[in-house]
Amino acid sequence: MRLFRRCTRISILSLLAISVFTPVFLLSFRLKNLNSDASRDFVEDLSILEKSRPEGVQHSRSIQSHPRRPLDEKVKEMKDKVIRAKAYLSFAPPDSNSHFVKEIKLRIKELERAMGDVTKDSGLSRRATQKMKAMDGTLLKASRIYPDCSAMVNTLRAMTYNAEEQLRSQRDQTSFLVQLAARTTPKGLHCLSMQLTTEYFALQPEEREFPNQHKLQDPDLYHFAVFSDNVLACSVVVNTTVSTAKDPEKIVFHIVTDSLNLPAMSMWFLMNPPGKATIQIQSIDGFEWLSIKYNEDQQKQKGLDPRYASALNHLRFYLPDIFPSVNKIVFLDHDVVVRKDLTRLWHINIKGKVNGAVETCVEGEPSFRRMDMFINFTDPSVATRFDANTCTWAYGMNVFDLQEWRKRNLTALYHKYLELGSKRPLLKAGSLPLGWMTFYKHTHALDRTWHLLGLGYDSGVTRAQIEQAAVIHYDGVMKPWLDIGVQKYKSYWNRHVSYEHPYLQQCNLHE
Repeated sequence: MRLFRRCTRISILSLLAISVFTPVFLLSFRLKNLNSDASRDFVEDLSILEKSRPEGVQHSRSIQSHPRRPLDEKVKEMKDKVIRAKAYLSFAPPDSNSHFVKEIKLRIKELERAMGDVTKDSGLSRRATQKMKAMDGTLLKASRIYPDCSAMVNTLRAMTYNAEEQLRSQRDQTSFLVQLAARTTPKGLHCLSMQLTTEYFALQPEEREFPNQHKLQDPDLYHFAVFSDNVLACSVVVNTTVSTAKDPEKIVFHIVTDSLNLPAMSMWFLMNPPGKATIQIQSIDGFEWLSIKYNEDQQKQKGLDPRYASALNHLRFYLPDIFPSVNKIVFLDHDVVVRKDLTRLWHINIKGKVNGAVETCVEGEPSFRRMDMFINFTDPSVATRFDANTCTWAYGMNVFDLQEWRKRNLTALYHKYLELGSKRPLLKAGSLPLGWMTFYKHTHALDRTWHLLGLGYDSGVTRAQIEQAAVIHYDGVMKPWLDIGVQKYKSYWNRHVSYEHPYLQQCNLHE
């Protein structure tokens, strides 16, 4: 009798433990059996997992793809009973076909069907309550058949371990597939580039010339720069910048791409000129002075993240050399959409600084970054030069005073930090920390409404924030032209793509 009571107490404690392990098990169970009809169950189990965490834990909006749903106690209790029943079922021999095994399998099946997709007590039917009572009787019978409490604890521990391993494996696979999708050029974009390239080489040399090339060196005009190999992305940046400008005839767009994509990029803008604005398309391979410098730099970047060690990515540090006659320029990433007139940036006083940018140091926001998150401050050479608490800023929409840049010789400073990073592990994520170091104390903070980050990774960006912003940025891996893009933000990009264009239709590019 004493042993029985002791086992009973341990059983109660085991049941309490089940409520902790349930969310992880449910998630792994869904992952294992996930298919198109069960996707809603997967989302529900994620909400269960979120609910089980303490209230004091802060969640990043970047991982909250779905709102959390309240889960009532009765529903949770039913799920717990299913877990317990499966644990008892594991004690039976694999080929057992006894009356008890048939009964407990039946109870599990009945209760799972009765619960269905319900997440609130109010959604439960009377039938579900009846099935739960039937399960109670079966579980009581199971506790008498298998009174060995230690066996139950070991089984639950093994189930939890297996669930955690499956969950970890699924996370790794998901992360790998997302990164792979982000780095792979979609078939439609590759097709478009090939079509445009073919058409470009069919043109006569005089037909390949863009108009108004005499404006390219005029320092009194509004100069914008984009470095990209993506035709559609550049098209959206140029079209939205020009369409929102008060004086589009004063805009000069400089697009730099690689030699492989130069014909396609040129052909697109020859076929689709940007209204009254002037445009220039150049190949990075045409900068002979840069190829010498960059070949040396590329060797130094071998210790950095290879995702960022590309010529187009580091080209931004040579802006004064690329545009020697220009005094001020706005640099735009190719994954932005312009919603308001950016020529107003020329009238902002950046107080003698080189770089005007929006800061990313607001606590609690997904875009929050500190310098020590990407720069190794344990190195004395870094700790003595920089303050780890200095507010960081965003690339993607920057206004650069090229006169001040030349005066302070910041490109040489960039080379110095690149050299430093090649000798010991100081940096992560390539050009981002290099930019923070190069423009340290040379950056003026712009109003936050100029540049909104997060549309490529944060599902919590609100419509009000988007409406206020001059530039919205799809930074992150979930670009709007990829299938993995955040669906609710795609329309802000898609509306500026001419999907009725014959080449886009032939290449099966659609919203």
